Amino acid sequence: MILDGKIPAGPLAEKWDRRRQEMKLVSPANKRKFTVLVVGTGLAGASASATLGELGYTVEAFCYQDSPRRGHSIAAQGGINAAKNYPNDGDSIFRLFFDTIKGGDFRAREANVYRLATVSNNIIDQCVAQGVPFARDYAGYLENRSFGGAQVSRTFYARGQTGQQLLLGAYAALSRQVKAGTVRLHTRSEMLDLVVVNGEAKGIIVRDLVTGHITPFAGDAVCLCTGGYANVFHLSTNAMGSNVTAAYRAYKKGAFFANPCFTQIHPTCIPVSGEHQSKLTLMSESLRNDGRVWVPKTKGDSRRPEEIPENERDYFLERKYPGFGNLAPRDIASRAAKEVCDQGQGVGPGGRGVYLDFSDAISRLGEGKIRERYGNLFDMYEKITAENAYRQPMRIYPAPHYAMGGLWVDYNLESTIPGLFVLGEANFSDHGANRLGASALMQGLADGYFIVPYTIAHYLAQTVPGKVTSDHPEFRESSEMAQALVRRLLGIKGKRTANEFHKKLGQIMWDLVGMERSADGLKKALKLIPELRAEFWENVIVPGSGEALNQELEKAGRVADFLEFGELMARDALHRRESCGGHFRAEYQMPDGEARRDDSNFSYVAAWQFTGTDKEPEMHKEPLVFEHVQLSVRSYK
Repeated sequence: MILDGKIPAGPLAEKWDRRRQEMKLVSPANKRKFTVLVVGTGLAGASASATLGELGYTVEAFCYQDSPRRGHSIAAQGGINAAKNYPNDGDSIFRLFFDTIKGGDFRAREANVYRLATVSNNIIDQCVAQGVPFARDYAGYLENRSFGGAQVSRTFYARGQTGQQLLLGAYAALSRQVKAGTVRLHTRSEMLDLVVVNGEAKGIIVRDLVTGHITPFAGDAVCLCTGGYANVFHLSTNAMGSNVTAAYRAYKKGAFFANPCFTQIHPTCIPVSGEHQSKLTLMSESLRNDGRVWVPKTKGDSRRPEEIPENERDYFLERKYPGFGNLAPRDIASRAAKEVCDQGQGVGPGGRGVYLDFSDAISRLGEGKIRERYGNLFDMYEKITAENAYRQPMRIYPAPHYAMGGLWVDYNLESTIPGLFVLGEANFSDHGANRLGASALMQGLADGYFIVPYTIAHYLAQTVPGKVTSDHPEFRESSEMAQALVRRLLGIKGKRTANEFHKKLGQIMWDLVGMERSADGLKKALKLIPELRAEFWENVIVPGSGEALNQELEKAGRVADFLEFGELMARDALHRRESCGGHFRAEYQMPDGEARRDDSNFSYVAAWQFTGTDKEPEMHKEPLVFEHVQLSVRSYK
């Protein structure tokens, strides 16, 4: 099947305006008759819930945390992009569009990315109006800083807490609608299934994580805003609760999953310190504005960093990519760090680290200025490592971070299941094979505040409100399936915990489907993962019951989905015989080690259709057509 992205006709800069004129509307008096279910209340979900509530829809919002304030969006540190061009350094909407398309290695839709660049300026205005405390210069104007993959300063920030501050702004707007009665918030609630009636998304099945009760909720449309799937690697920068369950179970109900192999490895994370760890800690990419990345030139050099003279240091990013230096995009910087460590130049335990050194910036600007820009990040680093990064370089190493793949959506953010809209990191749409830093927050808020309110209205205007209720047989069948899964997990009574299986899966994924992949490695993964999955269903132990708070049960259900999803990722990576962005195949590289993309054969979105747990999924394609950018070798030299 060739998928239709439903891209509007007309000039690129006019497509979004044209689509808004084409779409049907719902009158204010009729909006309150429609119920929209929003799953996830991070930036995409909170902004969508608040905006839809403000418009008058009845919104049921669900999150598995005890508060939307704990959505993983708070972990985003460095900033949010917008084409305001406040520094007057040559930025524009088209340049932001081009940098994003290029940064994604030409594997995203032009129309979606241009719309994202267009609404980016509105996001900043919205957030300032909400009181988000962006950094300001001496005169009081909003401050900008540079970020990886761009040669202009377009990133708005609030020290190293930008995601948290943006989420608090969205949460304030959401809370206002909760108070007004248009939004009902369901915390500590996890979606277990999507209910599809006559081919359309009409509800979800939810488990109360405190009482264990499984409850159906009917609605006229569903918005999935459930984030990414980097925890398939076990150790990642994601919160421990982040998972693929909602998206994957929607996939099993008919929503196509697009480009699952496109996962981003973040170059600036605190290295693994031992077997005890349950997650990794992100150090913001913004640190590379003032920190210089280097390793000793001599293999196995065990001297302290201050003992290594300047002429014996390899500033490898500056050497390899002089045009961008330490601000090379994440995928390129990550592979470069792995390369020098593999060559024996790495630092720290096991040689799995490189230095991020602020001594030059402190000498030039003073320690006070660095504290002003990044103080909370330095404090966090010291609490974790017991090292003072003002006095010695940080040690960093790449780690799984962001998912560019996700459920396939068209230009309207609607999946292959009518009535199921997918927002933010949970969809595949805007980043291609790699995400430039500070664009995740941009996409989540663009989708929630400015895009889905228009596109979901077009769908709802063509439906009858309340036509399907939770009494429908499909709800009963989905509830019974969810309850049967709980009983099955509790009844295995094996000897290995869900976390043990997760760690084993994560090792397979990191070794064989991680920063560098090969055909042999991926085929090995496709053999090992089904074997591990079979053992899981025979030997996992889930203590307790399903009628109360049971975090082991929660974890087991999520790991069960990861054990299926990991196979899908490996299959997608094996079929894509090229290197692009976050997908690097060892067999497909240039003589200098850079990625070798194959536009002739792989300039498309690969969207997978579920055909059964132990059956090979069916792949569908959406061709990518580039009319406004010229496909070229992605060089940052």
